[in-house]
Amino acid sequence: MDFGVVLQADPPASAVVSLMRRAERNGFRYGWTFDSAVLWQEPFVIYSRVLEHTERLIVGPMVTNPSTRTPEVTASTFATLNEMYGNRTVCGIGRGDSAMRVAGRPPNTLARLGESIGIIRDLAEGRAADVGGHRVQIPWIKNGKLPVWMGAYGPKALAMAGQLADGFILQLADPFLTEWMIKAVRKAAVDAGRDPAEVTICVAAPAYVGDDLAHAREQCRWFGGMVGNHVADLVGRYGEHSGLVPDALTDYIKARKGYDYSHHGRADNPDTAFVPDAIVDRFCLLGPATAHLDKLRQLQALGVDQFALYAMHDAKESTIDAYGAEILPAFAD
Repeated sequence: MDFGVVLQADPPASAVVSLMRRAERNGFRYGWTFDSAVLWQEPFVIYSRVLEHTERLIVGPMVTNPSTRTPEVTASTFATLNEMYGNRTVCGIGRGDSAMRVAGRPPNTLARLGESIGIIRDLAEGRAADVGGHRVQIPWIKNGKLPVWMGAYGPKALAMAGQLADGFILQLADPFLTEWMIKAVRKAAVDAGRDPAEVTICVAAPAYVGDDLAHAREQCRWFGGMVGNHVADLVGRYGEHSGLVPDALTDYIKARKGYDYSHHGRADNPDTAFVPDAIVDRFCLLGPATAHLDKLRQLQALGVDQFALYAMHDAKESTIDAYGAEILPAFAD
């Protein structure tokens, strides 16, 4: 199993670079950031600095979207980083929750997202693509490589990930839901004539190593609120108890009253009081290193290829170090 770290691009950018370097020293292979232009600093500028100061780390957004940057701009940006640093990027992409809503626009449609996956990958790898009815090819790209991984929760998005994407990003670490969603992605891949093993499975969730479980929960409760935004969209689209989305995912948002994106992804988010302890425990990895190992082994057995830990809490450095010392060695090939 591979491991990644997910950070917000909060200023100073030098702190993000420092944490990414720390992650690489501890054996992490991937460095991810949020991508929301209004809320945080521009991640692609920071990626250039991270790549310059690391040797092997693969970097990318978790996740970008096809509207705040057009697909050809996204492809060219990735290809530039790859030309400079040697194909060390991955494109995580989704409909765009915070990035679009903070700018006063709705998230992208699945149709636009699906179209963009192929365009970005083709252009970034030097092939021609149809962009709005125009044949486009970036002439300077040689030997480019860009895997495109898609974030998804709902049945149509899961199917699209299996049909089109190189990887599937699931932002929660509940084994029951992980198994349910991986099965949906793999079935869609098979139905599309693909080898399901070609779709990389990435689970991303907060991880907090420490013995004070109550404190860890409070530091990670924000995550249930963030996931709740996507769940609310699913309930709005499919209704409650539809059978198309597991009740184990949707039931907990009944007390949700709204969401202020100015607190998005932060431990002190006041809009997450509705998230019960049980959801924090299910969605996150908390407690001593042995508890993390137990849950990670469950996820690995379900087919998870990478665990990407969100480090948006007061124990970023110690959790990254604990993973390097006690957890990553247990999953070394």
